[in-house]
Amino acid sequence: MVKILTEFHPISISDKDIIIPRLRAENSRSSDYNFGNLIMWDSRFQKHIAVFEDRLIIDIRKARCPKLECPYFVFPVGSGALRPAIDFMKEYSVQKGCNFSIRGITDEQRALLENEFPGRFEFHEKRNSFDYIYLAEKLSTFSGKKLHSKRNFCNRFEKTYSWDFVRLTPELIPGCLELYHKWLSDMDMSADGVKDEFNAINTGFENWDALDLEGGVLRVEGGIVGFTVGERASDDTYDVHFEKALNSYPGAYPMVCREFARQIMSDHPDIVYLNREDDMGHENLRKAKMDYYPEFLLKKYLAREK
Repeated sequence: MVKILTEFHPISISDKDIIIPRLRAENSRSSDYNFGNLIMWDSRFQKHIAVFEDRLIIDIRKARCPKLECPYFVFPVGSGALRPAIDFMKEYSVQKGCNFSIRGITDEQRALLENEFPGRFEFHEKRNSFDYIYLAEKLSTFSGKKLHSKRNFCNRFEKTYSWDFVRLTPELIPGCLELYHKWLSDMDMSADGVKDEFNAINTGFENWDALDLEGGVLRVEGGIVGFTVGERASDDTYDVHFEKALNSYPGAYPMVCREFARQIMSDHPDIVYLNREDDMGHENLRKAKMDYYPEFLLKKYLAREK
């Protein structure tokens, strides 16, 4: 039996020095394993963390079984031996009277589990959680036949409007929030994920510097018509968290996407991929993401003990 060495506590920005080194050691392309997302989406997932040796243990409380309060773990990111961390999580589940499972498993993490625990786990694909991964170079130009419609939208936008694209700084946040509220006016706030995204965006803007976020702003004649926010995910991948634009400006979305890809490539020359995150199972969002022709989908699995 593994001794439980530490207590779980609610995740906080003050945990930055504990969390970030372990995320960097994991070096995952997944959108689940970067500091900004862990903090910004906490109103939806209510994460509690513990540290076991060199690995970060994350228990998502909001997803627990209401009767048994079963732990809902993600992969223990970090470095060092994997087995002790898994045993730690298993023992914690047993103490709660629950079956042990891990969510958000990537193919690389699946291989690590299968190598360390041959035949112990069964894996189930979670399509709604797959991340859409694109080549940064392609999104910076929209070159090729498949993306010609995006390229045409950008061409028309550039001919129609007096525009510029600038770095998102704290001074521009109020204007971005004003645009976001305009965008929300056409949305059903009771729809799945809308309120959670509202909280996430506000949390990101309120803690902009502490979260080391980056972004860009599309303007027409000085007025903001689109913005985007992201952060680095791994050595070769950048995670685009949010992208909002006014539909009353045709082509604004492709312009925001293209210009931010160019900004990222200029600021981070070693970035190869852009992770534009999952579609949460929303059909319209899935179509919109597929319309940009991802290079591949980053699969994620639920791992359960057999």
